[in-house]
Amino acid sequence: MKPVILTTMCTIINDKGEILVENRIKKDWPGLTFPGGHVEDNENTVNACIREMKEETGLEVNNLINKGYIEWNDFGDGVRHFAVLFLAKEYKGKIKSSKEGEVFFISLKDIHQYPFSNDFDKILKLMLN
Repeated sequence: MKPVILTTMCTIINDKGEILVENRIKKDWPGLTFPGGHVEDNENTVNACIREMKEETGLEVNNLINKGYIEWNDFGDGVRHFAVLFLAKEYKGKIKSSKEGEVFFISLKDIHQYPFSNDFDKILKLMLN
């Protein structure tokens, strides 16, 4: 059985109908994606999502809604990657980008101006359903 890496991804829809994205610059996952990251051994997915959002966006999120999951078995690294997806209904703070990439709100009509990360189009559909 392959080892599993558990991660979270999260977005926010603001009062203008824009979604929060990250234009990730790291080589292992470049392009538009949603903020998130690894679930640590001592935390559940909700707490990991809250922590990762604070680390990557500077925002404190609450009232998370589970939007499903996505998984990958085909990266050629011998690992099964499993990401739990969340939509935050409440947030506070000011956006602060991290070393992972620039974080910003974008309208759906402008989203195709940026390159997408792996399966971003599929994840976006899940987040918006």
